[in-house]
Amino acid sequence: MQERRGSSDLEKTLKYNAKAIYRYYSLRPWQLLGRTLVILWYLGGFGLAMMVDQWTGQSEKNKYKRATQLREVLTRLGPTFIKVGQALSTRPDLIKKDFLEELIKLQDQLPPFKNEIALRIIEEELGQPIEKLYRQMSPSPVAAASLGQVYKAMLYTGEEVAIKVQRPNLKPLISLDLCWMRLAAQWFGKFLPLNLGHDLTMIVDEFGRKLFEEIDYVNEGHNAEKFAANFAGDPEVKVPSIYWDYSSRHVLTLEWIHGYKLTDTEQISAAGLDPHKMIRIGVTSGLRQLLEHGFFHADPHPGNLFITPDGRMAYIDFGMMDQLEEKTKETLVSSVVQLINQDYQALADDFVKLGFLTADTDINPLIPALERVFSKAMGKKVKDFNFKTITDDFSALVYEYPFRIPAKFALIIRSLVTQEGLALSLDPNFKIVEVSYPYVAGRLLKGESPELRRRLLEVLFKDGKFQWHRLENIIAIARSDNTFDLLPTAQLGLQYLLSDEGVSLRRRLILALLEDDKLHTEEVQRLWSLIQEDLQPARIWSVAWTALRDFSTQGVAAIIPTASSLK
Repeated sequence: MQERRGSSDLEKTLKYNAKAIYRYYSLRPWQLLGRTLVILWYLGGFGLAMMVDQWTGQSEKNKYKRATQLREVLTRLGPTFIKVGQALSTRPDLIKKDFLEELIKLQDQLPPFKNEIALRIIEEELGQPIEKLYRQMSPSPVAAASLGQVYKAMLYTGEEVAIKVQRPNLKPLISLDLCWMRLAAQWFGKFLPLNLGHDLTMIVDEFGRKLFEEIDYVNEGHNAEKFAANFAGDPEVKVPSIYWDYSSRHVLTLEWIHGYKLTDTEQISAAGLDPHKMIRIGVTSGLRQLLEHGFFHADPHPGNLFITPDGRMAYIDFGMMDQLEEKTKETLVSSVVQLINQDYQALADDFVKLGFLTADTDINPLIPALERVFSKAMGKKVKDFNFKTITDDFSALVYEYPFRIPAKFALIIRSLVTQEGLALSLDPNFKIVEVSYPYVAGRLLKGESPELRRRLLEVLFKDGKFQWHRLENIIAIARSDNTFDLLPTAQLGLQYLLSDEGVSLRRRLILALLEDDKLHTEEVQRLWSLIQEDLQPARIWSVAWTALRDFSTQGVAAIIPTASSLK
């Protein structure tokens, strides 16, 4: 009776609680021991086979066999280990290509559970027989994932829908595995070659928190609606609608999406869609999630992303999401700009702000190391930036210096690496910075918030002097994006200069023009040659009039500082 009551309490828990889970299984050590034996049996068998291959010189011959074996082992170990395999499938820097190709199959090529169980769950959760809920329903699942499986159906009102049904008894199994992983991280984390130590338990906790959120389908439905609201009016992003009358914590009914997986390059090309445009939409929508909304999709693997026939990016799974604070978004924008300007002192400061380094860390010895790693990855041109080089070299840096990876950033890094991997599947020559740098530069130039305007000023004024070359660099990178329009940005800038908030900037700009006792006409001429193609006379007049019309004569006169104010 006590056992059933404890299990029921665990089942009812909505949020991940490492201490509560440990307490539960510390009173049931036989369950933990039994699971440990199962895990060691499968993983140990795989590890032993790998060692035998190495000893006998058969590693190359058996590599595909071992890759298949690893996928089968993770599948047998269940949902938690399948999710780990999915995460590893997005890390080409850690996993060999042959293993990667097998692990990718964990994203949507998994065995389903029995139909009769799934149908019973639907009826129990929604309180009606299947035939009263749906006009039509596929006789078997159209897809099976780690946490559930999907059926295609039609409502009596005529809408095509996808029905997600959660695997039975999921929470107790996941809780047991997370308890085992956390204990393993505590005991063996310090022996890892990277300087991750205690942070490994934080990564397990973040993983657990996200898994608990992912198995709450009500939470996923709300995530989908929040995500849709963020992209409302965006003609390039599609988010399915949620049918709440047909949903619960273990069943989710949402709009059916017709489209092609991002990995189906032949179908995408046959549909007449431009792969490069699809890449730009995917990367830009990912950047908007991180840097504008702060609410981002933390699991963008190929099974969760589709291209619709009309060329939109469709997201279909919202179980694993996360939220960034405003300050973190600002610092991320700042970090990218520091990379553009190769200001490694400022980049090291941003690492402290983001939590990769503690506030008492002496960053001076770190600056040359950052320059060595990032300048190598950047190459001679910004477009040559390579994530693989960064990952390989940064691993050595993490071991040498007191870096810590904040749990939240493990998800961000995973998301970015996954997006780059998906983009490379469509275009092997793709460089993520060809899209991301212009986006960030344009967003910074627009200065849509006081925080972004402050970041721009920090970049343009260093040690009290105006950095002309930085402004040229940011404008040039922003203009490399064909969708970037300089005139609306100029209008925002002029309105800011004329505002009360812009008083200090007006004075600093005039001082910059007269800096070092000379008129900086050469720098102004370079800027003009850079932007003159965008500045057609008719459009300039329209922008200037729009900016000036709301200001009084006194307001306009205020942009001209008195002689005393310049002293």
